[in-house]
Amino acid sequence: MRWPGALSQRASTPASEPSQDPRPPRHKGFGYTYEIAPVFVLMEEEVLKKLRALVGWSSGDGVFCPGGSISNMYALNLARYQRYPDCKQRGLRALPPLALFTSKECHYSIKKGAAFLGLGTDSVRMVKADERGKMIPEDLERQISLAKAEGAVPFLVSATSGTTVLGAFDPLEAIADVCQHHGLWLHVDAAWGGSVLLSQTHRHLLAGIQRADSVAWNPHKLLSAGLQCSALLLRDTSNLLKRCHGSQASYLFQQDKFYDVALDTGDKVVQCGRRVDCLKLWLMWKAQGGQGLERRVDQAFALARYLVEELKKREGFELVMEPEFVNVCFWFVPPSLRGKKESPDYSERLSKVAPILKERMVRKGSMMIGYQPHGPLSNFFRMVVANPALTRADMDFLLNELEWLGQDL
Repeated sequence: MRWPGALSQRASTPASEPSQDPRPPRHKGFGYTYEIAPVFVLMEEEVLKKLRALVGWSSGDGVFCPGGSISNMYALNLARYQRYPDCKQRGLRALPPLALFTSKECHYSIKKGAAFLGLGTDSVRMVKADERGKMIPEDLERQISLAKAEGAVPFLVSATSGTTVLGAFDPLEAIADVCQHHGLWLHVDAAWGGSVLLSQTHRHLLAGIQRADSVAWNPHKLLSAGLQCSALLLRDTSNLLKRCHGSQASYLFQQDKFYDVALDTGDKVVQCGRRVDCLKLWLMWKAQGGQGLERRVDQAFALARYLVEELKKREGFELVMEPEFVNVCFWFVPPSLRGKKESPDYSERLSKVAPILKERMVRKGSMMIGYQPHGPLSNFFRMVVANPALTRADMDFLLNELEWLGQDL
């Protein structure tokens, strides 16, 4: 791939004369104008178009962002601007008290984004989730009515497709019905679960996503694209991104250029120069093909199911719940605690097991698996089966290693 200016710099240095600076020429990055990176601008548009089609949209907009947290933050800002466009010029004084809604299982970036945008974390109303971690639409309706009664103006609902811990998918059709009834922006944080759309077998988990106004999707998660690779997708066709974020700097975004200035995408985003994140997904898609990426998703589901079935066969392993995604959450119950569930200190003692085993596996260098408590539940392991290089032998090793590390507990 030829970078602008690289060839001309080399050509200007005689072969017999060493370069004064061996470092490659520096560039601000990609993406703010078509002329600085024409191939990458077109590549990004093509990849975004493909992702939107998988969501179910024949048109729309979007941009690659530095991670799902930023994608979620963009969605909050766009929804606010659409409702109150004066806020771009007048700031927070142009706004009434606003309320946005998400489940208690949401990613922490929703609250962080509300704080960063000046909405405040108090503007985030936490909706109850059921025992599987899914948002309860009836409680969403109740929370919206409560916010209105308190004088706040609801403007956005953020549903989660693939929660961080349990891997839950919120019921998007029912949530979309609530949003439609109240005229609210529906954002779907599918940073983790969005890649399920590539699988004909499992895409039903995202039924209703085509009704969203915006979607965050991280191919660097389940698809294992190189970090970072996160897309924000919009159903909007009114150039909302540019209207919300544009500054119309005349030294970059001249309107009398000889090409279509709609290709100058830099005014759509908060950044100026950006990394070529779309290239990672474009190359992987070219190499693997749609069917190859579908197999990658299906293989992760199959391997997670294998781990669940093997876990059930072994004494001392207990599922937190049957997974619907590739998050396999379970306890390892050591020999000293087996058969003692009725003991008053059982939960407290069980909660200490995962941290001990985590330290042992890390010091040994054999594995690295996350653990956490969850509500009233004691610390449990969360095995996320996403790496396409994993095999059944790795799942067997995981269980064998935990048994060995915890045999004296």
